[in-house]
Amino acid sequence: MDRECHYALVSQQLDNFTSASQRQLLDHRASFTDLFEHSLSHYPDHFRALLSRVREQYQQQSWRQRLDNIEQCIESCGARLLPITSADYPDLLKQIVGAPPLLYVRGNIENLHLPQIAVVGSRRMTRGGADNARLWSQYLASGGFTITSGLAHGIDGAAHRGALDGKGKTIAVMATGIDIIYPRAHLKLAEQIIDEGGTLITEFEPGSPPVARHFPARNRIISGLSLGVLVVEAALRSGSLITARYAVEQDREVFAIPGSIHNPQSRGSHYLIKQGAHLVEKAEEIVAELAGSLSGMAQPAGATSSARHTSVIEHALDDDEVQLLALLGYEPVAMDLLAAEGSFSVAELSRLLVALEMKGLVERQNGSYQRVG
Repeated sequence: MDRECHYALVSQQLDNFTSASQRQLLDHRASFTDLFEHSLSHYPDHFRALLSRVREQYQQQSWRQRLDNIEQCIESCGARLLPITSADYPDLLKQIVGAPPLLYVRGNIENLHLPQIAVVGSRRMTRGGADNARLWSQYLASGGFTITSGLAHGIDGAAHRGALDGKGKTIAVMATGIDIIYPRAHLKLAEQIIDEGGTLITEFEPGSPPVARHFPARNRIISGLSLGVLVVEAALRSGSLITARYAVEQDREVFAIPGSIHNPQSRGSHYLIKQGAHLVEKAEEIVAELAGSLSGMAQPAGATSSARHTSVIEHALDDDEVQLLALLGYEPVAMDLLAAEGSFSVAELSRLLVALEMKGLVERQNGSYQRVG
């Protein structure tokens, strides 16, 4: 562990050295190392007493055993530390009020710098909500967006799986330590995310359990990492509305998919729309709305602006979608006629037509389908 990570980790163990105090000091000096090694004479008077206490605690080394345990856990689960002073710390997250001073990360750290859309919603999702979360995430991920969510039951899990189905990247923001997967039912999903190039991330130190206060804190990171938040389906008391509120405070875009007025899991989405969230009916509407934000993002080393933006915005069709699109004309065709053609089963047609409809390439009218555009 390098000195900067060491001092960043120690800082989280010291009494009365809050995240806010750390951020104030870091605004004055560039690194955690400076806070512990630089002469106090270089700090304003009102910082010196605090730094003196911090350094005294450091010298006492009451933190040593806890630090050793954390380091062992990080090593055993293949995680790494990411202090806010690191060049690898995500820029968008660094800009929010109360940005975590230290992150624990497993998996591909480069994903943190890709354009992200948060996809969130109810744990008790409906069948339609599950389909929307999976298919919209699949489309957005296949087009170049990284899908960020909270690894929870329901919409979160469907969003992560959709991104993986689309051969894209996904980030799971955890409300536990990096060594604890919650819910346990998502242990296999978490490992799949890592194996397929995704990322697990948390601000909570190893061994931290899934206590209630962690979830709102996690939600601010989900929105803070992202250009926008898509609420697929949410009740009025859903944690997704907390994520949406953070998004507004962080000057992010909020999108909501409308649902039935009779569905309790849609009332939160309808509330957000009334409050000014973008009502979206197609995933491509999100891409269009975020195009301006994408142009303002920093480019990764070696990537050109045009190449990166094209990968996000252009349609990504698999071979079956291309074949089905070729079968469709600009006149409505009934599902049974498409099935009679013999290339696809009814189940396959349903899946493909929904995907093409979401991409804005197919329109449904009175049970028939036709190409558009």
